Amino acid sequence: MTIGSSVNEARLLERTYKMLEEPLLGDQDVDTKVRRLLEAEYLRRLAAYHHVDRTLSHKYGMSFQAFVDHRVAEQRGFTADVEADAMDWETAVSGIDTIERKLRELREFADVQHG
Repeated sequence: MTIGSSVNEARLLERTYKMLEEPLLGDQDVDTKVRRLLEAEYLRRLAAYHHVDRTLSHKYGMSFQAFVDHRVAEQRGFTADVEADAMDWETAVSGIDTIERKLRELREFADVQHG
């Protein structure tokens, strides 16, 4: 099933499209339902990234930026655990920024489309 104009076209399997039309997801148009599903996934990921950030902030008693600025990984001898935490933390902090930007874009688009 093709949705949209020739410039902005999306292809969905017919079965997927039918599932999106089901009343379980509400009575909005398919585009609105897809945006709602995207928002829900972004929020799920954002919560996971915030959980990692909070957990590591608590573990080290500082923010990620302070962790980097104080060279904690170096001070602790670049152990595997500290290095893994640093990578996970950097991924989480970067992910928070990215997901928050994506949520703003999605919500701004929705406001323009339906405002």
